[in-house]
Amino acid sequence: MVPHLNYAAIGNGRVLALVGPDTSIDWLCLPRFDSPSVFGRILDEERGGSFGFDFDEPPLISARYVVNTNVLRTEVEVGDGRFEMFDFAPRVPRGLTFDAPLEVHRLLRPLSGVPRMRVRFDPRPDYGRAAPRVLPMPRGLEVRGGALPLYLRTNLPTDYVTSSRPFRLDQPVHFVVSGARPADADMTAQIDHLLQMTVEGWRQWAKSCALPSFYPEVVLRSALCLKLHAYVDTGAIIAAATTSIPEALDSERTWDYRYCWLRDSAFVVEALRRLSQLSEGEHFVRFLRDVADSGPLQPIYGIGGERDLVELQLEHWKGYSGRGPVRIGNAAYNQAQHDVYGEMVLCLETLYSDPRIVSRDESLMSLVEPFVNEAIARARQDDTGLWEYRTSSAQHTFSQVLGWVAAARGADVADREGRYEQGRRWRAWADAEREYILDHAYNANLGYFTHVLDGFHPDASNLLLPTFGIIEPTDPRFVSTVRAYERLLAPDGLMLRYRHTDDYGDTTSAFSICSFWWAEALAMIGRTDDAIRLFNRLLKHANPFCLFSEDIEPTTGQLLGNFPQAYTHVGLIHAAITIGEILEAKHGSFRAWASWTKSRRD
Repeated sequence: MVPHLNYAAIGNGRVLALVGPDTSIDWLCLPRFDSPSVFGRILDEERGGSFGFDFDEPPLISARYVVNTNVLRTEVEVGDGRFEMFDFAPRVPRGLTFDAPLEVHRLLRPLSGVPRMRVRFDPRPDYGRAAPRVLPMPRGLEVRGGALPLYLRTNLPTDYVTSSRPFRLDQPVHFVVSGARPADADMTAQIDHLLQMTVEGWRQWAKSCALPSFYPEVVLRSALCLKLHAYVDTGAIIAAATTSIPEALDSERTWDYRYCWLRDSAFVVEALRRLSQLSEGEHFVRFLRDVADSGPLQPIYGIGGERDLVELQLEHWKGYSGRGPVRIGNAAYNQAQHDVYGEMVLCLETLYSDPRIVSRDESLMSLVEPFVNEAIARARQDDTGLWEYRTSSAQHTFSQVLGWVAAARGADVADREGRYEQGRRWRAWADAEREYILDHAYNANLGYFTHVLDGFHPDASNLLLPTFGIIEPTDPRFVSTVRAYERLLAPDGLMLRYRHTDDYGDTTSAFSICSFWWAEALAMIGRTDDAIRLFNRLLKHANPFCLFSEDIEPTTGQLLGNFPQAYTHVGLIHAAITIGEILEAKHGSFRAWASWTKSRRD
C-alpha cells in the first residue's frame, strides 16, 4: 500500500523537516536543505532513519499547525494519559531580521494522566551510508559518521534515548536536534520561550501579508509554506524539500528537487510580492547576481550557488514505498532552457517597478541587458523546455514566449534607466517576435496553442500566456485553447502537463500547478463559476495540513511527487488572487469594511 504524504513541514529558512502523522520526523537534511539526510525514512523504512515516539498501546493522534505559523502542535492520547507536542525550528525576531539556528525542537507537555512512550532516535547520516557512532555528552548525545556531527540535547536521561526504554511523561520534556554544537545553557523554560517567540515571529510575518478576499486562510498557509523554501543565507529558493518521491508510481520519474530552479524562484518571488512580501525577492536577486557573475546562466543551482549538480542514484535505498530509484543531484543543471532569461527579466522588472522597493543597488541594466541579449540570440533555437525533456529538444512555445517577455519587459527597464535607444530596439524586436510566435504557436486546425512552434500537441504551460501579456485572455485563440485543453489534458478533472510520449513513456499523473493554472484561466476568460468549482475541488486533494506535492494521481487522488512543492502553492496563490479580484469586480464589492468570513467560495 502506498502511504499518503500526510506530512507537516516545519522550518526556519535554514532547516526544513517533515513530521509524519505518527509523530516521526522522517526527513531532515543538515546543515542545508540540499545536504545529505540524517533522517530519511520517507525514502526507506528500514535504512532511512527517523526520530519519533513509540507506544505500547495504539495512540490517538491529532496534529495541526498553530494558527498562522509553521509550528506544529500534536496532541496524543495513549492509555490513561494525554500530552501535547510542539515541533518547530526557532525563528526569533531580532529587530528588522531574525535568528534561525540549525535546530529542530520538540517540546512535550503532559495534559492529563501519565502517558508512557519510548523515544525512537535513529539517525542515519549521509543518506544512511555512514555507520553512526552515538556518543554521550552533557545533557545529550553526539552522533558522528556524517560529514558533520549531529547533536541531540534533552532533559530526559539519555539512557532512555539510547535504549528506547519506556518513560513516564510526568513533566515537560524537550529534545533539540542540532547541526551545530549546542550551548551549555539548556532548560525547558528557555525552549518554551523560544517556542513563544517563534510563534510570535511567524504571526508578525503573517500580519504583513496582503491576502485576497477569496480563500484568504488557504492562501496564507501556502505563503507560509513558500517561506520555508527560501534559504536565508544566500537568497536561493528551493523547488521542494525532498528528493525522489515519484511523479508516477512504478516509473523512473524520481528527481531531486532540493535545489534552486531560477524559473520556479521567479514564480515564488512574484506570488509573495502579490501578497506584499518583498524581502524574499530582494534576497533572491542577490543570489541571482552571484550566479550570473559566476558564468553563463543555467536553469538550476545548488542553494550556495553551486553549478555542478552531478546526478547519482543511491542504490542502497528502496525509495518511497519501495519504489526507486532514489536520486541525488539533478542533471537538468546542464540543460538548455531558454525561458530562464525571460523569467529573470520579468522578475527583475516587476520587482523593481514596485514603488515599495527603494533600490540602493547598481543599475538593473547590468543584469537585464545580458539576459535580454541572450534571449534574443537564442530565439528560434531548440531547447529542452520547462518540462526538461532529457533526450529531445525543439522550439518550445513557452520558451519562445519568454524570449519575447525578456525583450518586451527589458525595454521597459531600459526606458526607466534612460536608455531610450536600447529600449526602442528591444521593443521593435519584441513587436515582430510577438506576431511570429502567435502565428506559429497556434494551430488553427486543432484550435489550440501547441507545445512547440508549428506543432500538434497541447501543453498546459500555454495557459499562462495571458499572464505574460502576449495575448489577451478574451482572444478567441486563447478561449479555444482552454476548451481544448479541458478535453485533451483533463479527462479526469485534473490537468496533465501534456499527453505526448516523452523520455519515459506516457505521462499519467496530473501536475498540480497545471490544474491551478486551469482555474485561473477559467476565471480570466469569464467562466468564474467553473473556476470556483475547480478550485474547491482541488483543495480537497490537499493533505490534512493544506499542503500539496508536485503531482496527483487522477484516478485515486493520491498525492505524488516531491513535497511540499513550492510551484503548486504558487499556482494556488495566483489562482486565488485572480479569482478574488474578478469576483470583486463582478459584484462591485470593495475592500473597505468587508468581512473576511464572506469571501465568495460558491
